[in-house]
Amino acid sequence: MLEVTILAILQGVAEFLPISSSGHLVIGQHLLGVKEPGMRLDLFLHVGTLLSIFIFYWATVWRIVRNREWLYALKIAASAVPAVVVYFCFKDFIDGMFENAQMVGALLMFTGAVLIGTRYLPRGSKDVSLLRALAMGLGQAIALLPGVSRSGMTLACARAGRVDAEKAAEFSFLMSAPLILGGAALELLKSLRATSSASEIGWGLTLYGAALAAVVGYVSLKILLKALKGKWFWMFGPYCLCAGLLVLICA
Repeated sequence: MLEVTILAILQGVAEFLPISSSGHLVIGQHLLGVKEPGMRLDLFLHVGTLLSIFIFYWATVWRIVRNREWLYALKIAASAVPAVVVYFCFKDFIDGMFENAQMVGALLMFTGAVLIGTRYLPRGSKDVSLLRALAMGLGQAIALLPGVSRSGMTLACARAGRVDAEKAAEFSFLMSAPLILGGAALELLKSLRATSSASEIGWGLTLYGAALAAVVGYVSLKILLKALKGKWFWMFGPYCLCAGLLVLICA
């Protein structure tokens, strides 16, 4: 119960706040002694955060479907291409990075530097064009590395492209849906091919973890949106710097 609670909270908070969910899961494993949760729980934690996205932006999703806004859907699909290409070309390298806690610490510090840098970028009012969607997609591809924040990189790219903060946040989280669905599908295939393990967490705790990740993720989305509307988005940067330094010292 404690292990599932820790992992669900880490997933729900760090999936959306610009502090790297993958980096914090590595921190949880190396510094807190939390072991690998098993494929089933990992799958459902991601499904939980995906559910929080659809609940938070249900009006936007329904508008896209009802009005058949194919151009917006195309932008979301295009933004996923860079990450898909990078993952399948460098899968072994990326997977190996999860075993290197010191590199995760260094990449967390990189994320912190990028976030602090957004403080000096002017605020914009533009829409997400196809070119800006691809730029955000490149940021999402970089964030495949553990310790690099997906939301931090995509929103920093949007800020550099002078995209309106609220529109950037909406697109940033909707563009994560194809990747989360794809990752969940891959994990599901792995779980179907693998033999059941005695250490696999039961369905009751698995569903509890997914629900908790969804609730925490929803709250995290509200916090991040307020941060983007205000002037303190960059303040997640110092936290990432400190967290990364802690990993470098203690790993």
